[in-house]
Amino acid sequence: MAVEHHNLIHEFPEFRDLIHKLKMENHHFRRIFDEYHELTTEIENMENEVTPTSSLAEEKAKLRRVHLKDELFAMLKASAKKI
Repeated sequence: MAVEHHNLIHEFPEFRDLIHKLKMENHHFRRIFDEYHELTTEIENMENEVTPTSSLAEEKAKLRRVHLKDELFAMLKASAKKI
């Protein structure tokens, strides 16, 4: 089964430059960004059955990723308005 990749640049290609800028300049954005990508790797390993886990644990991880993505998107939108 093909696993869909959820890296932030893939999710928000229109914010490519802003994502890079915020990673360099905003500690909070960088921390959330790193957590999002670490969690994405964990989820991909669960989906590929590299890391055995329960369906409940996988769903909880996916829900956490959605919350992180929402927070990152809100920060991107707010920063884009300032430019």
